[in-house]
Amino acid sequence: MSKSSLDIKNQEEMLKKERTANNAWNKLKRNKTAMIGLVIVVIMTLMAIFSPILAPYDPNEMSLGNIHLKPGEKGHIFGTDEFGRDLLSRIIYGSRISIIVAVGGTIVGGLIGIFLGLISGFKGGIVDSIIMRFMDGMFAFPFVLLSIVLMTVLGNGLRNVILAIGIANVPRYARIVRGQVHIVKNEEYCNAVRALGASSNRLLFMHILPNIMSPIIVYATLNIAGAIISEAALSFLGLGITPPTASWGNILRAGKDSLITAPHIATISGIFILLTVLGFNLLGDGIRDVLDPKMKR
Repeated sequence: MSKSSLDIKNQEEMLKKERTANNAWNKLKRNKTAMIGLVIVVIMTLMAIFSPILAPYDPNEMSLGNIHLKPGEKGHIFGTDEFGRDLLSRIIYGSRISIIVAVGGTIVGGLIGIFLGLISGFKGGIVDSIIMRFMDGMFAFPFVLLSIVLMTVLGNGLRNVILAIGIANVPRYARIVRGQVHIVKNEEYCNAVRALGASSNRLLFMHILPNIMSPIIVYATLNIAGAIISEAALSFLGLGITPPTASWGNILRAGKDSLITAPHIATISGIFILLTVLGFNLLGDGIRDVLDPKMKR
């Protein structure tokens, strides 16, 4: 084999290694805090999925003779609550509710907000003004207050909590997407697609949307953490998931009334909320570092 052929082969191998080293997954693996967040998220997700297998007791089974047992007493690892229900089982089942609400609310808010942002940024003019003034009106309410108003209108229940959190998130998605569409729609490749005679719908959904997904993915990951806190806040106020269904928010609310006699109830549920939110935030920061070229290290 000639020297020039060897040089070409070596260059190809080096380029291949460089592409592999710089792909999104390998970049994410090099971010230690992001990997810690990923581990936390995976653990919490697996706990939610396999909660019927992992929970040692029925989360709604009452035992009035075992009220407010301390952690470790009578085989209850996390103790029991005010009705003698096993706290570990309720925490495990609560993870399922909290993650379903957080992911569901993020998806609902994302779908509506992305659609409105695409239309607003692409059409411009009067359509843009109407949609954005409506979003500004929603922005006038703090997120939790808007969620409380929606829950008051919709009523309690898992589906309504998802809808309330999702609708409250719509303005943020719409603003992010609108700003990105304004930047992308005048790029050269969009002009080339127009020149080839592509329809507006094809240009919008086949060319513009795929090229603005990075900030949407980053925001959605970070938004899941906020949605978990929102669900906990609504349930804590009695507007979210209604007992006896276990969620971290209503466990925390129950623990509030027994902070002196049984502080472990509020403490343990609060720790799980903190860890899960921390995990999604760390993972979201890592994904942002990977997908945002301005933040390359």
